[in-house]
Formats: sequence, structure tokens, C-alpha cells
Amino acid sequence: MLKKRKSLVASAPFFYGWVIMAAGTFGIIMTSPGQTYTVSIFIESIIADLGISRSLVSTLYSVGTLIGSFALPFWGRQIDRRGSRTMVVVISVLFGLACIFMGFVQNALMLGLGFVLVRMLGQGSLGLVSQTVINQWWMRKRGMVTGISGLLMSLLGMGIFPTIVYALIAAFEWRMAYILLGLATLTLMTGVGYIFYRNRPEDYHLNPDGAVDEADAAELQAMRLTPESENWTLGEAMRTRVFWILVVGTSSFAMFSTGLFFHLVSIFSDRGLDAVAAASVYLPVSLAAAAATLVTGFLTDRVPLRFLLAFALLLQAVSLVMAQFMQGAVAAFVFGAVMGATNGMARNLGTVCWPSFYGRANLGSIYGFTAAAGVVGAALGPIPFGFARDMLGSYEMALFASAGVSLLLAAVSLFVQKPHKIIEIPNLK
Repeated sequence: MLKKRKSLVASAPFFYGWVIMAAGTFGIIMTSPGQTYTVSIFIESIIADLGISRSLVSTLYSVGTLIGSFALPFWGRQIDRRGSRTMVVVISVLFGLACIFMGFVQNALMLGLGFVLVRMLGQGSLGLVSQTVINQWWMRKRGMVTGISGLLMSLLGMGIFPTIVYALIAAFEWRMAYILLGLATLTLMTGVGYIFYRNRPEDYHLNPDGAVDEADAAELQAMRLTPESENWTLGEAMRTRVFWILVVGTSSFAMFSTGLFFHLVSIFSDRGLDAVAAASVYLPVSLAAAAATLVTGFLTDRVPLRFLLAFALLLQAVSLVMAQFMQGAVAAFVFGAVMGATNGMARNLGTVCWPSFYGRANLGSIYGFTAAAGVVGAALGPIPFGFARDMLGSYEMALFASAGVSLLLAAVSLFVQKPHKIIEIPNLK
């Protein structure tokens, strides 16, 4: 039975999906305290304060990321069962408390637990529920909306949030900075989620994309088809070959980009570039990611996803090879732009492909599993690069092997087609 339309949705002078896009994007930006680009800012202070080694901190972070990923399928199922609005409040409260906990860690054990919590609840769960709610409200224009959301995330998340954190640490020291981030999450994110998040447009007698006329309604009906032919459960999706090609392909972005970012200063040092050059590369990364996200969002509504995925994987291979051969600041900036464009395309494609291929009915469960796979990739990413550097004296083998894997996945992606269910028609005899 459809719920009674909420007054906020009914009173909006435009399609409420735009409010969902803005609120969901804010939620994605607020995952920043659990993202690598923010956590990395705290690492030097944590090492100095707790008196533990860099290798131990790195290990705790990788293990914490891996353990945190195991909970994402659970959160995905809860989103499907209880709705995005309820779950964003629960997740925001827990994530805020996790950030506050980080301000009180006293030893390696507490730090490891803190990493588990901020990675699971921030980088994983809050991003999961925020992206899910956006996709529930958009269908035909999903690529464009996701592109706009990704653009804002690149500029305000990776682009500005680290600067805010630097200022907080300088003004209040690192512990209070994390506590303040936690309080901001508890108040701002919980409030935005409760006030503005809504589950599905159909619950309020609306259509995805705000379609109202007969032509739009007919097109949406054709896109939806029937629940049996369009909407897949996680178990059904996992039994298709396409699902695993997409999982491996999208997870490879998280794996190889995390490996590059984690060892970026060392990679630059091997090429004769200092830490300042490594830090400056984040500017072209964020700008290129923003532009690529927006352009990819436009293209996903017009170009088959398999071609875009193959091109993104090709760009990833190019960035991995460039890391081995770049010379000078100009080459470093070009490398950053290619890496940023890869990340921008990956973010958009990793969001759009699942509802496009498997429908919206069980999107939380599907996102939960695929997000967990991506987080596992991110956790494992730094390991082969580190072993190559320690055992072989350079990153060359790891970089070329990773590029080769990316090229292979690009070739395989060209054969990806949207799966179709085989519906059994009952025998009426």
C-alpha cells in the first residue's frame, strides 16, 4: 500500500528528486572523515602522539578497512527493508560517535577499532545509503544526476574538505579535530537525513525523474518492464556472468587507485620528485575527477556502459604506466589529471551500472555487496605495491602488472551486455 504523500514532498515547487540529489550529495561529501584523503591528514599526528610505527598504522588501516567492508552487505539489506531515511539517521549517529571515539584513542588496539568504525560507517555505509537514495529517485536522467553529484563531491569533498581538516588540526590539535568532525556529523548529517531523505518516489505517488505526462509515463513503464524481468535480487544477479565482470572491473579502480595514492610520495621520490610535488598533484586529480564525473554522467544516458567502462579501464592502465616513467612537474600534473579522470569515470560508472542492469527493487543489497567488494580492493591495493618496492627495489613490476590487468579487464568489458531474466510461463493445461 502506498504511503500518504509527505507534506515536504507535496509542497516542493519542483520535482522532489532534486532535493534528494542535493541531500544525497551532502551525505556523500560527509563521508569524508572516513575517506583516505582525510584520514591521511591525521596519520603524522597519530604516529607522533601514540608513539607507534608507520608500518603498524598502515597495517591497522588496511585491516580496519577490510574488516569494515564485511558489514556493508548487512547495511545494504537494512536499506532495502527499512528505507533510506531511517537508515541514514542510524548510520549518521553511529558514524558521528565513531569520529568522536577517534579523538580518544590511546593505543594501537583502540586505533585499529577506530579505523574499522570510520571506514565501515563513513567510507562505506553512509556513502552506500546516500547513493542508493539518489538512484531510487532517478531513472532516465540517472547518469546526468550522478554526474552532477560526483562533480560536487570532487570539488567539495576531495577538493575542499582536506583544507578544512588541516585548519581544524592547526587550531585545535588532531584529537579535537576528529571530535568536531563527529559532532558535525551527529548534528548536520543526521538532521539533513531525517528532514530531506525520502525512500522511493512511488511511495509519494510520484514517478522517477518527475514524469507526469502520458508520453513520459509510457516511456517509464517501458523502462521498468515488470518486477520479474527488470528487478533482480542479489542472489539472482550473482548468478550472471556480467555481475562478476562488473564487480571485478569496478573493484579494480578502488584497488589500483588506493595503491597509487598510498605510495604516491614514495613513487614520486623514485622519479626524482619531492613530497611537495606529490601533494600538489591532488589539485589536477580533483579537477579532472570533477570534469570526468560530469561528462561521464552525460554520456551514460547516451553511450553503452560497456564502452565507457572499457575506456575508464584503459585510462587506468595509462596512469599506472605513467607513474613509472614521469619526469618533472609537468608530467606529474598530467599523471594527476589522468588519474583523476579515471577516478571520476569509475565513481560514476560504479554507481550507474547496478540499477541500470539489475533494477531498483533490491538496490541496497546489491550496492552493499558491490561496495564491500570495492572496499576489499581498496584494502588490498597498497600491498602488492609495497612488496614490489621492498623485495624488488622498485614499483615497476607492480605497476606494469596492474596495467596489464586493467587492459585485460577493458577488453573483457567490451562484451558486457545487460542480462535478461528467463521467465517461466506456467503450463495452463
